[in-house]
Amino acid sequence: MSDKIILKGIEIKGRHGCSEYEKQHAQVFIVDAELYLDLSRASKSDDLGETIDYVKVLDDIKKIVGGAPRNLIETVAQDICEMLLRKYFLLDGLKITIHKPAPPVKEKFGGAAVEIIRHRIGA
Repeated sequence: MSDKIILKGIEIKGRHGCSEYEKQHAQVFIVDAELYLDLSRASKSDDLGETIDYVKVLDDIKKIVGGAPRNLIETVAQDICEMLLRKYFLLDGLKITIHKPAPPVKEKFGGAAVEIIRHRIGA
């Protein structure tokens, strides 16, 4: 599928990490999402009902990242994928990238990130 909706740089505070400090002190996570779906009907009809409303997707991502703490950002990314694939039937697949720009480590570096790609079975 070559069509996609791209959401970049979604900044959300969350409490994800393996340390007690990370679970108690919120930090900023940055999420990028690519939603793979056929946009041909929406592009012809100009009807929001023929596509996925990215405002709703943003709210869904915020609920997970800002919700219950997880140890790993890998788990956060997987939870986002599973929820979006369950909720949006037009979605054929997606790529989620989660950036942790300032992990609490002694070394100075540009942050950590994970990227996962999931597809609907049979899509």
